[in-house]
Amino acid sequence: MNTRQVAGEAGYRSGKSSFLAGARPQDALKLPIDDVIDLLRSRFGDTVDLALSDEAIDLSRPTSELPPGVLSPLHRLGDSSWMQRTNMVGVNIRTVGDYAGVVKYAMTLPRAFDSIHLLPIWEPGVVESLYGIASWNLNTHFFSREWHRVFPRLDTVGKQLRAVSNLLHLMGKAVGMDVIPHTDRFSEAAVGTPSLFEWMRVVDDRIVDQAETLTDVVEDTVYQWLEIRGSASSDLAVPPDSHSLFALPEADRLLALFGSPADRTGRIDRRIDLIKHLKHLGLEPVPATMGVPYRGIEVDPGSVVVDHHGMRWPDYRMQTPTPMSRVFSPLARFKLYGRLDDNANWEIDFSQPREHVWDYVRRHYAETRHVGNFDFMRGDMSHVQMRPGGVPDRVSEHYDILAAVKTHMQAEVPWFGYFAESFLPPRDVFQYGEELDHLEASLADATLGDLQSTEVGSPEFLQRFRRYLDDLNTRSVAPAFCVGTADKDDPRFDVLYEAGIEARFFTAIFVPDMPSYTGLGYEIRDVHTKPVENERYTKLFVFKEEGDSNFFPSKARFSDEFIWGQNEALFDSLTEMRELAEEILSGIEHAATLWLIPPDATGNRPTAVWTHDIESGDRHVFMVNYNTDSGSGYFGVPGLDSRLKLQVTYSSVGGRERDGEVLASNGFFHRVENLEPGEARVYRVVANDHS
Repeated sequence: MNTRQVAGEAGYRSGKSSFLAGARPQDALKLPIDDVIDLLRSRFGDTVDLALSDEAIDLSRPTSELPPGVLSPLHRLGDSSWMQRTNMVGVNIRTVGDYAGVVKYAMTLPRAFDSIHLLPIWEPGVVESLYGIASWNLNTHFFSREWHRVFPRLDTVGKQLRAVSNLLHLMGKAVGMDVIPHTDRFSEAAVGTPSLFEWMRVVDDRIVDQAETLTDVVEDTVYQWLEIRGSASSDLAVPPDSHSLFALPEADRLLALFGSPADRTGRIDRRIDLIKHLKHLGLEPVPATMGVPYRGIEVDPGSVVVDHHGMRWPDYRMQTPTPMSRVFSPLARFKLYGRLDDNANWEIDFSQPREHVWDYVRRHYAETRHVGNFDFMRGDMSHVQMRPGGVPDRVSEHYDILAAVKTHMQAEVPWFGYFAESFLPPRDVFQYGEELDHLEASLADATLGDLQSTEVGSPEFLQRFRRYLDDLNTRSVAPAFCVGTADKDDPRFDVLYEAGIEARFFTAIFVPDMPSYTGLGYEIRDVHTKPVENERYTKLFVFKEEGDSNFFPSKARFSDEFIWGQNEALFDSLTEMRELAEEILSGIEHAATLWLIPPDATGNRPTAVWTHDIESGDRHVFMVNYNTDSGSGYFGVPGLDSRLKLQVTYSSVGGRERDGEVLASNGFFHRVENLEPGEARVYRVVANDHS
């Protein structure tokens, strides 16, 4: 353990620091769970044991009855407006190993990062994709044997998930889940309750039937298969007919069809056999689509894969594609509305919500929210808006399924927030109409945006940043300053990590009235000038594909162990920045940002300068040169009282050691001689001795 890590641990134990400063993520993950609990106890006392007690992990009790010490830090709030100022970190549990790893990693995150989004936690389907839910059973791969050894009461994934939530709440962090409006195309939900989805018949690589009445045929086919195979449970006889089968409670029906939730292998084997039976008759759920026009698909005859079960899997394509339209062949979207003319022309009847499907989705996500005691949701594919006319004149409770889930959650958890996965593109690209109109109508609190896919300092970056700030001041949905996501960490996006990382991070932390999102591992990510092993990219841990190459463009991994970066210079720089935030943020976390030089809407000026509207305490001025290739040259900072002077306290080029530079006003502005490429700087505002 180096000197900085020793000091960081001492600071954490004493409460002087909110995180293990100097501990790299990979170092924290190697800590024995006994040492982790000891560290937490030294900081939080007996409440740690309360968080892990039988009472706190009792999943049969309402979360409102949790012991006071482990209630959500947001439990006194009456709404979800907190989400419009949160700094969020996304954690794919695969990259940290298991649920104990989530706690270890969270200890490296300072108080500035006050919310953690856990990527999907259910059993995955095709290519092990986290976003292709195969069943509502929690993913047993996230179970920590180490944690169970030390705390035998943590003997299920559900109890461990609750324990994670309790400890993260104790650390002052909100905890979020994914809400996904689709499943794996042949999930237990799809083949076990066919009426939840849209179906089609495919014969000789051609869709020959997509009528609504096809669901009845699918149900009869599932029943016929069950008659042949027999019930998977000795306690449940095969019902007398198809109607009786689908009148059973879902848990009993799935038990008869697939078997015990504890027998994942057996359930998969039976589900594969049922899939073979359905596909032999050409029956398939309709795959999910993205982008205008959404509807109208056909088989792509040039792309067919035969799997090791002998089943043919063609890809699908749009009949009238646009540049951003996609067909996600492994996924199926819940069928939320009826269809016009028996779906003869792939047209949705938005006036006919299918209430049982809405109830099903709300209920299942509410059950998971209860287990994890979650505070918010990240809405997957929030950009989906299929109405050609855009947001209608009257927005009903059945306008959007993600809005319906949020509203349902807030009946029990008033502070439950909704962070939307949407990218704010031009109108009629991902969705019909303007995306912010749709997000407001769907009750989103904040949205991801797309700063993460632009190079720092580029005109596109500056223009997009400025647009988000304008939207922040005029709309009810807050665009985020997105630093990076799991989706943007693969070889295609290596260039985005070559420069400007400190500038991104600095802006995300010190603009407190704009939410932000940062992906796990960003703080120590290596620069890759050419593709490296796939185990070094977080995106490639969202799924697991087979292949024969370990390098781009193959997406295959040959190890389940994520390889963390070794970028010590970046880690030290961002650690120093986070330590600075520990000192400053308490004075500005509720303040409004005052832009002295806002991001340039023309994309020509790469500098930005801001301060905050505070009534007392130290005031600071923050500035960044987003040009990562050249210095800024001299520029003036307007809008400050000429009687004040600015004293430098931090620079990302030189860190905290830089001192002695003082800026005085020339009567018109405070003159900055130069900011180095990508440099971020902080000045403390002090009174002029001669004022």
